[in-house]
Amino acid sequence: MSTKLQNLTPERRKYSHLLHSFLFSSLYFPLSVFLRSPTFTIWIAFTISSDQTMASEPVNVSEFEALAKKALPKMYFDFYAGGAEDEYTLKDNEEAYQRITIRPRVLVDVSRIDTSTSILGYPISSPIMVAPSALHQLANPEGELATARASAASNTIMILSFSSSYNVEEVAASCDAVRFFQLYVYRGRHIAANLVERAERSGYKAIVLTVDCPRLGRREADIRNRMIVPKLKNVEGFVSNDVDAGGGSNLEAYANSTFDPTLSWKDVAWLKSITSLPILLKGILTHEDALKAVEVGAAGVIVSNHGARQLDYSPATITVVEEVVRAVKGKIPVIVDGGVRRGTDVFKALALGAQAVLYDPTQVGRPIIYGLAAKGEQGVKQVIQMLKDEFELTMALAGCTSLKDITRSHVRTDRDRFQSML
Repeated sequence: MSTKLQNLTPERRKYSHLLHSFLFSSLYFPLSVFLRSPTFTIWIAFTISSDQTMASEPVNVSEFEALAKKALPKMYFDFYAGGAEDEYTLKDNEEAYQRITIRPRVLVDVSRIDTSTSILGYPISSPIMVAPSALHQLANPEGELATARASAASNTIMILSFSSSYNVEEVAASCDAVRFFQLYVYRGRHIAANLVERAERSGYKAIVLTVDCPRLGRREADIRNRMIVPKLKNVEGFVSNDVDAGGGSNLEAYANSTFDPTLSWKDVAWLKSITSLPILLKGILTHEDALKAVEVGAAGVIVSNHGARQLDYSPATITVVEEVVRAVKGKIPVIVDGGVRRGTDVFKALALGAQAVLYDPTQVGRPIIYGLAAKGEQGVKQVIQMLKDEFELTMALAGCTSLKDITRSHVRTDRDRFQSML
C-alpha cells in the first residue's frame, strides 16, 4: 500500500478504494479494446518511426537544412539561405538541373571508378571544390578553421572568402592544404593589394576575383532582419563596419560604402601586376565576358550568379555553361557553381563541359554551412563525402569509369528536346 494511502483515515481510505475501483472499471474495458485495436498499432508504429526519423543521421545533403535551422538564430539562417528580391534565380539555379536528364550507357565494366582530377595543376579527389562563403563563425565558433580542416581531409580545394570570420593567416595555419583566396576590390585599392600579398605569403595558390558585385544585391530577408555584419578579420585596421543602415541591412550599407563600382576589365591587368598567382574570374555568365576573360589573361573562369544573391532573373548557371565553354575553346578551365545539391548535378555539369563545380553557396540551401552549423567540422566532411559518393554512383550507373568518359552525349537538355522537334 502506498504511503499516501496509509496516511488516510479508514473512512477516507474506503472512499479512495471505491474511487479507484470505479475509475478502473470505467476505463479498463475501452482501454483494453483500444490497446488491441489497429488504431493503437498504427499510432505506436508512427510514434516509433517519427522518433527514429528525428534521431537518424541525414541521408542526403538537403536534410542538413532542418538541423541548421534549429541550430541557428533566424537572422543568420536567413542570411545564409536567402537570395535577391523575388528569389527567382535562387529557385531556378536548382530547378534548371532538374530539367536535364542523363543518358546512361550499359554493359560497361564499372568495377573501378576514378573521380580524381586537377585544377590549375593541383590534384583533388573529385571535381568538387568548396566555394567561398562569408562569415562561417556565425554557424560555428570554429568557422573557417573547421571548414578548412574538413576540406583538407576530403582532399579538395577550399576557396577562402574575403569576408571570412578568421583571417588569411589563421586559416592558412589551421592545416596543410591547397587553397585559393577570393577577393573583392574595395574603393581603397591598397586593401586589396595588402590582402593579395598576405594570401601569397601565406601559401594560397590562386586569387579568385569576384567580378559581379559593384554594389550589393537587394537581399530582402537581411533588410527585414536588419542584418548586422560582424567585424571582418581580413580588413581589421583598414575599414570600420560602423555605418548607418537607415533601419535596414547593415551588411548592404557597409558593402555599398566600401565596394569599388569603378572596377573594370583594365583592373585585371593591375591585379596581375601585384601578384604572381593565377587569377580566376568569378561571376561570368555570357560568352562575351568569357571571351574578355581569355583576352585579359585570366587563368580560369567561374560561371556564377553569386548564389542568386545579386541580380535576380539572371540565368541559372547550368544553363549557360555550354555558352561559356564554347567561348573559351579549352584555353582556360571553366568551373561552375549554383544549384548543385546531388552527385547527378556534378555529372551533368561535367557533361556540359565544366571542369569542376564549386559546392555550397549558390544552391537552394547551403549544405557546407548547414553541415558546419549542425555538426561542425564533421558535418562539413559529411556533406562533401555525400556528394562525392553520389557522384561516383552516378558515374557507375551512367557507364563512366573516369571523368574523361563523361561526354556531352550523356545528357539531354531543354535545348536538345526543342531541336529534336524541329
